[in-house]
Amino acid sequence: MAKVKRAYFCSSCGNEQPKWMGRCPACGEWNTFVEEVVVKESASGARSLVKSATGAGAAKPVPVREIVRDELARLDLGIGEVNRVLGGGMVPGSFILLGGEPGIGKSTLSLQIALGSHGLRTLYVSGEESPQQIKMRAERVSRAGSEDCYVYAETLLENIIAQAEALEPNLIVIDSIQTIYTEILDSSPGSVSQIRECAATLLKYAKTHDTSIIIIGHITKDGTIAGPKVLEHIVDVVLSFEGDDAGIYRILRGVKNRFGATFEIGVFEMRGEGLVEVANPSEILLGDYEEPLSGIAVGAAVDGIRPYLIETQALVSSMAYGTPQRSATGFEARRLNMLLAVLEKRAGLKLGAKDVFLNFAGGFRIADTGLDLAVAGAVISSYFDRAIAPGVALAGEIGLSGEVRPAPRSEQRIAEAARLGLKRIVVSGYLKKSLPKTLPAGLEVCYINRVDELGKYLF
Repeated sequence: MAKVKRAYFCSSCGNEQPKWMGRCPACGEWNTFVEEVVVKESASGARSLVKSATGAGAAKPVPVREIVRDELARLDLGIGEVNRVLGGGMVPGSFILLGGEPGIGKSTLSLQIALGSHGLRTLYVSGEESPQQIKMRAERVSRAGSEDCYVYAETLLENIIAQAEALEPNLIVIDSIQTIYTEILDSSPGSVSQIRECAATLLKYAKTHDTSIIIIGHITKDGTIAGPKVLEHIVDVVLSFEGDDAGIYRILRGVKNRFGATFEIGVFEMRGEGLVEVANPSEILLGDYEEPLSGIAVGAAVDGIRPYLIETQALVSSMAYGTPQRSATGFEARRLNMLLAVLEKRAGLKLGAKDVFLNFAGGFRIADTGLDLAVAGAVISSYFDRAIAPGVALAGEIGLSGEVRPAPRSEQRIAEAARLGLKRIVVSGYLKKSLPKTLPAGLEVCYINRVDELGKYLF
């Protein structure tokens, strides 16, 4: 007989304890233990499981030199940006976790994947919406006529597994894992034990049936995926869907990928007909003005290994209140304050009594230190109220002593500037020896070692 008992689980890492504790001994977080009713197998059942595992049919250790490595086949999902982030397509039998803020477009993206998969039979399991709601969304994305996508509104895991075994799909989408529950446990859906048990069962099904599974995960107020941390450990791929609710652009970022690299990103634009791929982000992030404007600089940025040019906007004005304002949209405010202090100390700009506002085109959030030089150029342009010469891009990191350091992947930034027809790019002088001798034709590469040398290349 199974023994019913109560246990306490850490909502951060999933650690189980027989009694409540203020601090988790596994992850060190405070006040994360929640009480749940669980069902444990009897000791005899556990002993029989061990016996079966050590029987004649169990796997045996193999020397690494004798292991034959098979080439991983990739499945085309019909969306190039998703294929890019996954490393060239989806591997059969992979277990993928997709997380993001509420309303960011997780369900829309997963439904477009289910409807757009070329020749793949897909089972779309919805625990949050009715089939009629999914039909409305499918009509909005203009793919309601797909014959390979089957919609199933269910939250009981046993029923989902039974329907999957009957349908034998190539891809299963679960929206969302927090709504799925199993009858093995008595706890409510969304609890730590339910998420852990359901995820483990789905993982076993994916590996034994060679069926790929995409599960959507809710996130907490601090930006982490709800449920135990073990959920992110057992899946093969963790994808993060990011963006500003007020903006129209979304970024699909690979946080973990056992079948590829994690430095690729996919860019999408949210429209009325759904999510549309943005194959060339530089073209949409650069403004086209009739006449040059002050306070605007073009920065050569890199996210992962994907280079793009982005418009950096700065406004420097006289102080309106007793304390100067420092506002940065899409950029770390503390780094902006540091750059302003460097410009005042090393470049002679009197910014102590000035309000400074910084913004990036498209509502993008930038964490690339290689855009320090573009921020400084935009501030200098707005401070003197002079427009930067057309066709100039900036890429470099600024140190506290005013030195300009090389930006990561500078070669890719230079190549992107040349591809878009820019005439000049300003980079760190320390790159003279490391850059190849043959640079893109038609692009002048200017080298500076200190930030006070920047002005002569801007105007």
